[in-house]
Amino acid sequence: MTGPRPAIAGDWCYRPHPLPDATPQAVCFPHAGGDVTAFAGLAAALAPDLEVWAIRLPGRGGRFGDPMPAGFPDLVSAVADGLSAYLRPGSLFYGQSFGALLAYEVARALPSAFRPRIVVPACAAPPPGWPGSIPPTSEGASDLLERCGLATALPADETIRELAVAAIRTDLTVCRGYHYRPDPVPDFPIHAVAGSSDAGLPPATLAGWADATTGAFTASVEPGGHLLATPLSGGPAGLLRTLHVRS
Repeated sequence: MTGPRPAIAGDWCYRPHPLPDATPQAVCFPHAGGDVTAFAGLAAALAPDLEVWAIRLPGRGGRFGDPMPAGFPDLVSAVADGLSAYLRPGSLFYGQSFGALLAYEVARALPSAFRPRIVVPACAAPPPGWPGSIPPTSEGASDLLERCGLATALPADETIRELAVAAIRTDLTVCRGYHYRPDPVPDFPIHAVAGSSDAGLPPATLAGWADATTGAFTASVEPGGHLLATPLSGGPAGLLRTLHVRS
């Protein structure tokens, strides 16, 4: 017996494992250069309690021919506009690396009625630390591919590798235009996460996320590296399920 077929909702949303309409959503934002495939394992692991809605970024996968918005504020606005029509009450936002910052700012950009129940930024410096923590775009894309452990997962094809590096480079360039706006500080809860083997993000760094909300703040270190959710791993499924129930 086969499971439900993946579905696309508008330009920005991908449902790897569609569930009934009453199912709470886990809206997932990919890492720099990442695609919706990063959340295939997570979608399977969260079902039937939460349904993953993965954000489809331009310039890769099914949106390879679509241009990325010119700046980070434009990207945030486009995602918020494209996502709001599909949001259900009580959603959870999860983002890893670049996606953590995007998840946070999209949540801020949404009208209060559409904001998530909780935002879970993983493997990312707090907003005031961006863009200073972004590596130089020229060599940073290849370095990030190695750091994320994705280089060995790619086929031994230089063309495919170059496409992956180009997508990372595009996202890093967009992210360089980010400037943190401290006011108004949102009130949605935040649970910040670090990977236990992510050498690039000391767990102590997570405390800075407390200043990004007036709501509840918690943090944890979870098994994994710089990317917790991968195509072949459920990643932080247990954590997300628990956080959604508690929040």
